[in-house]
Amino acid sequence: MQQLLLFNKPFGVLSQFTGDIPEATLSHYIKIPGFYAAGRLDKDSEGLLLLTNDGQLQARIADPKYKQQKTYLVQVEGVVSIDALETLRRGVMLKDGKTLPAIAEVIDEPALWPRNPPIRERRNIPTTWIELKIKEGKNRQVRRMTAAVGNPTLRLVRAGIGKWSVDAVAPGDSKLVSVSLSDFKL
Repeated sequence: MQQLLLFNKPFGVLSQFTGDIPEATLSHYIKIPGFYAAGRLDKDSEGLLLLTNDGQLQARIADPKYKQQKTYLVQVEGVVSIDALETLRRGVMLKDGKTLPAIAEVIDEPALWPRNPPIRERRNIPTTWIELKIKEGKNRQVRRMTAAVGNPTLRLVRAGIGKWSVDAVAPGDSKLVSVSLSDFKL
C-alpha cells in the first residue's frame, strides 16, 4: 500500500515546497519528509491537494488517462443563468481549446471555513455558489470557464478528487491515508 497525504491548502499558499520569501509554501505545513505534490492548486485557490511519497503513485495521479474527477465549490459574481450552466455542461471554448463537458449545478452556500482575506463584496452585485465537477486540469481552468460564461470566480475551493475529499481536514491540516494503484483505474 502506498501513502497519500490529503492536504487542505489555505488561500495564498503555493503548491510547492520552495518560493520567494515571504510567500507561504507547502514547507510551512507539511512536516513529513519525502512527500511531494501530485498536481497543483493555484495560490489563490483553496482546498484539497494530494501529496505522496511514492513516485509510481505520483505518476499515476498525474497521468491524464487516469484523471480523477475533481469537485469544486465556486463562488461567482452575479446570478448564474440557465444558459451559463448549459454552456459549462457542454464544454466552454477557451483560448487553448474547448473544455470537456462538466457537471455544473447551482448550490446553496456551503458550510466552509472563513477565507482569509475575505472575498471582495460589492453591495449591488449578488454572488452565486456552483458545484463544478471536471476531469481535466488546464491551467486556471475553472476560473477561465466561469469568466467565459459571464460569472467571474470570487472564491474557489477544491472539495474533492476522485473518492477523496477535504471533509474533516481543517485548512492547513493534512490526513494520511493508505491507497493502492488500483484506486486510480482507467
